[in-house]
Amino acid sequence: MPTTPVFPLEGGCDCGRVRYRMESAPLFVHCCHCRWCQRESGAAFALNALIEADRLTQLGEPPEIVPTPSASGAGQRIARCPHCRIAVWSHYSGAGPVLTFVRVGTLDMPDQLPPDIHIFTASKQPWFTLPPDTPAVPAYYRRDDHWPAASLARFAALAPAIHAYQTGRAKAG
Repeated sequence: MPTTPVFPLEGGCDCGRVRYRMESAPLFVHCCHCRWCQRESGAAFALNALIEADRLTQLGEPPEIVPTPSASGAGQRIARCPHCRIAVWSHYSGAGPVLTFVRVGTLDMPDQLPPDIHIFTASKQPWFTLPPDTPAVPAYYRRDDHWPAASLARFAALAPAIHAYQTGRAKAG
């Protein structure tokens, strides 16, 4: 039986130069089975903990931000250690730098954040068996249907900053 995580949780890259601390529980944890995540991670899925960027404290050297294509065509910005090249988190175009997708595998104790949902299961590897006690959807989902109320409230508080980011991006584009 999994234990309840105690925050903060720390993580970082392989060489230890890029370190971070998640100051609170994430909003939600996605286990994404889309082909894009499979290709990017070199694994059967990507496991990301979504958290407000201001709840992620950088402890070591700053990561290098690498613009990377995404399935949506809008791209993402991946934070990688400039030395060992490990990806520690991403910012997707929808929320930009306001919302961080932490790579759960880079946590010192990744077992503390199991997935809250499996997404894009229509393209999951056929040999992977989805756990029966975790929600799973064939593509994406509606937040209101799956996120806890506290996470929805935290996400709603981000709306003005996300809107400002999107407006600024639209004006620049």
